[in-house]
Amino acid sequence: MNTLKRQILMKVVELFDLIIVAMAFGLAALASFSQIANVSLEEFFAMRISVPNLAVFICFLLGGHISFSIFGLYRSKRLSSVASEALSILEATSLGSFVLLLVSTRFHFQLLTLVFVVTFWLSCTVLMIVSRLVLRKMLKVLRLRGRNLRSVLIVGTNARAIAFARKIESQPELGYRLMGFVDESWQDMEPFKSTGYQLVSNFADFASYIRTHILDEVVVALPVQSFYQQSSQLIAMCEEQGIMVRYLTTLFNPKLAHQTTESLEDDSLLTFHSVVVTGSHMIAKRVLDLVLSSFVIVLLSPLLLLVALAIKLTSFGPVFFVQDRVGLNKRRFPLYKFRTMIADAEQRIEVLEALNEMDGPVFKIRNDPRITPIGKFLRRTSIDELPQLFNVLKGDMSLVGPRPLPVRDYNGFDQDWQRRRFSVRPGITCLWQINGRNGVTFEHWMELDMQYIDRWSFWLDLKILAKTIPAVVRGAGAA
Repeated sequence: MNTLKRQILMKVVELFDLIIVAMAFGLAALASFSQIANVSLEEFFAMRISVPNLAVFICFLLGGHISFSIFGLYRSKRLSSVASEALSILEATSLGSFVLLLVSTRFHFQLLTLVFVVTFWLSCTVLMIVSRLVLRKMLKVLRLRGRNLRSVLIVGTNARAIAFARKIESQPELGYRLMGFVDESWQDMEPFKSTGYQLVSNFADFASYIRTHILDEVVVALPVQSFYQQSSQLIAMCEEQGIMVRYLTTLFNPKLAHQTTESLEDDSLLTFHSVVVTGSHMIAKRVLDLVLSSFVIVLLSPLLLLVALAIKLTSFGPVFFVQDRVGLNKRRFPLYKFRTMIADAEQRIEVLEALNEMDGPVFKIRNDPRITPIGKFLRRTSIDELPQLFNVLKGDMSLVGPRPLPVRDYNGFDQDWQRRRFSVRPGITCLWQINGRNGVTFEHWMELDMQYIDRWSFWLDLKILAKTIPAVVRGAGAA
């Protein structure tokens, strides 16, 4: 498929997605209708079709398109799995529907009932996934019939090159036609010769070959250390003729880091990052942080004022406890909490070191003598953590992420793998909070943080937020 046809296909997909959003909107409206007794269908739509509701409908369309774009649903999915695309759809619809739920709660739109939002989320998610499965099936049929194919040439005849060729040949639904291999004769070519694959060119004739053959992609599988000059020249030849190049590389074989390519003016960069929360995912996570934290602050503002007054009336000292914490990439920031201890609690910590009940560098005492009477209640209910919502608004923290530690605790770390927890923005809640908090060992706490980083998804954040509420109600592990 040429570039023009691919662009047309993407526009058709975008248009069809807007139709799906409109259909989901209609299904949600019908679900809301079923909740209203003694109202005919004609009366219901006459009631619902209004300027405000029309504005809501337009916002649905625009919001859906933006959310789908953020999660990369309009990029080529030829090499991505069904599961990864379905997960992206689930994340996109969940984010959009969650924002709608908060908006409906805050502004009381008549149309945006809980039934409406849930029905919209379910129907939009299902319809989107089904549409993508149908699209994949159509493209698979076309490709198996010899349409929508991409001709690919592999540079290199080593084991990795052969393995890659076998992968694309074993998955004809990807739509790749292998043209052959490019390489010089070398002493260990016997394994390649035994495969039956065709060596169509050497390096000297490469420019002539790509000049005279139909070619969509070139995959370079040469070892970078020993073939840097040749690889550079071959890539330049492809660039000159406008041919896409993919570099099959495991340059440094990192165990955890993911690889991405970026560019700065004329410099190309191969980037290794060990966290998933990047790019569009980071945008979605930040949107959730801003919307939900703003909503909770407004909703609980009477409670915040009441707690501040209670602290001021029952003990000497400021309302808020402000402490430097270690955040993203070890940046320090002031963390806000309601004060639950006596005013000079920080100065007394050295005297109480021997009473520490936590292993590792963290300092915790279940019945800390510095805690004020009202402080015990605030800690047990986790109300003392609520001012951190302002840290979330500032961008120092996220709603979900590893807990930010005091500088004292960070200085006590003795294993570098534990410091990977600082590669993501710290949060108010995480896996540690819903798995026992102070009841788990420091080692297990760090392992839970690594699990969160390695398995992160937008859906995981939503699950952690949902599980945090009952954990707070139970007071699990709070001290």
